[in-house]
Amino acid sequence: MLPKDDQADGFDNIANVLKVSPSFLDQYVSAARTITSQAIGNAQPKPASVVFRPSRSDQSAHIEGLPLGTPGGLLVEHVFPADGEYKFNINGLAGGGYVRGLEYEHRVIITIDGARVFEKTVGGEEDIKAIDQKQAVAVAAINGRFQNIPVSVKAGPHKVGVTFVVRTFAESDETLFPFVPGRGDDRIARIGSVEILGPFNPAGMTPTPARQRVFVCNPASSVTEAEQFGCARQILSTFARRAFRRTVTDRDLVAPLAFYKSGKEDGAGDFDAGIKAALMAIVSSPKFLYRAEAVPENAESGSTYRVTDVDLASRLSFFLWSRLPDDELLDAAAQGKLKDAAVLDKQVQRLLADPKSKSLITNFAFQWLKIRNIDEIDPDAFQFPNFDETLRDAFKREMEFFVESLVREDRSVIDLLTANYTFVNERLALHYGIPNIRGDRFRRVTLEDSSRWGLLGKGGVLMVTSYPNRTAPVLRGAWILENISGTPPSPPPPDVEGFKENKEGEKAKTVREIMEQHRAKPSCNGCHGVMDPLGFALENFDAIGAWRTKDVNAGTPIDAS
Repeated sequence: MLPKDDQADGFDNIANVLKVSPSFLDQYVSAARTITSQAIGNAQPKPASVVFRPSRSDQSAHIEGLPLGTPGGLLVEHVFPADGEYKFNINGLAGGGYVRGLEYEHRVIITIDGARVFEKTVGGEEDIKAIDQKQAVAVAAINGRFQNIPVSVKAGPHKVGVTFVVRTFAESDETLFPFVPGRGDDRIARIGSVEILGPFNPAGMTPTPARQRVFVCNPASSVTEAEQFGCARQILSTFARRAFRRTVTDRDLVAPLAFYKSGKEDGAGDFDAGIKAALMAIVSSPKFLYRAEAVPENAESGSTYRVTDVDLASRLSFFLWSRLPDDELLDAAAQGKLKDAAVLDKQVQRLLADPKSKSLITNFAFQWLKIRNIDEIDPDAFQFPNFDETLRDAFKREMEFFVESLVREDRSVIDLLTANYTFVNERLALHYGIPNIRGDRFRRVTLEDSSRWGLLGKGGVLMVTSYPNRTAPVLRGAWILENISGTPPSPPPPDVEGFKENKEGEKAKTVREIMEQHRAKPSCNGCHGVMDPLGFALENFDAIGAWRTKDVNAGTPIDAS
């Protein structure tokens, strides 16, 4: 629902490129309205429809979080607005060629928070016979078995899984050599989408975790208007303190309390309606949307000053957690304790020990190391037929586990380049040539091959510094200069000559040979003389990070000197 942040220098939180337009504000207000409605809930909501689709076309792999012994399908977290009966529609089981994956019998299951709530078979001899004889009529009947599935669910966020019970672990002989381990099972059934409709016959609302956090007090319907207002003030001051990341003043509460009164009047005296309107005002406020650090009143232009404890708390929290500071950190800041080095160190250690600090890896480190760009690269299918989405996911998970281990174990930053271990599953181990690794679970392994040590041996780094069809020593060298040594190369001149790709009918040249022609100009060699040698040292790794000894285009041995 929110606009995508602009990037500068690889990061999406650089203040001077983040703009807010009127259309962006409309999106923020719409998001605020939706979020507050979900947080507070509605005991009598109107039935609505939400559709979820699998994130990948290959549904032969197990999805983490679903029960063991299940392949494919999807796992999503859905906020159910109220207690009641919901209907599930599983679409796309039959169709698209009528018999796709239905030659054998499959068991389709629905799980709510890991518990099975529905199971029915699809495919097999009877379904195939019906499709052969009745075609579209039979397809409609098969799909109809998986429509309007009734499931009773309590209000709040729940993990919904729709998947298949594994049919067999036997590999098919149809594919002589499957590139992906464990993917030799043929006739794979697939789920196109899952629709959740409801609630029907809502039966009140079980207190959700979000609602319990918002309503720090709950006035009875019999209390006076003044008592309700006092409770509303307590709820809004607690919420605004978290949202604004500081102690809340009476002035801060003027607007939210005005929205509370207006919302309550519009809701025919409903207390929840007033709170909902006030919360929407808070999360639409510039005090929440913007981070601004206070400047001392007597500070001169260009002078140096210590940031306040409150601002320091936000710096810490947004860097380590990518989210708001919690109550404990805010309390320490409000009491002025963060000036104490021992207290500051204790808070840093506490924030790092919390699971939320994983965003330091997936947010900061992935932007710094350009790993986010891996989703934008689509390797040439002809040159790299064994590349698939499971390998792309494995590259990201490896980097996540590797960098996180350095932080959690408080290792030297030098280990980013020299660590002799990594984290692999069977798919990634096969890509790296590491034997005796089985299954989708990632585990830590010691690397016998020193060329795989550290960041420069990781498939994710090697892939984001390549082109879809070939390696790019310039990109790899520039990546090292910019991200490791902090000495980014100068931008190329406007009239720089493009890379001379190999042409059909001519004798193919290696990337090194083409780059040597490119560096012949003194004006180019000033930068390329520094970048290229760093990139050439990694030429034994192809564009998706696999080890090679021969250039497939030129047919000559790789020169990585």
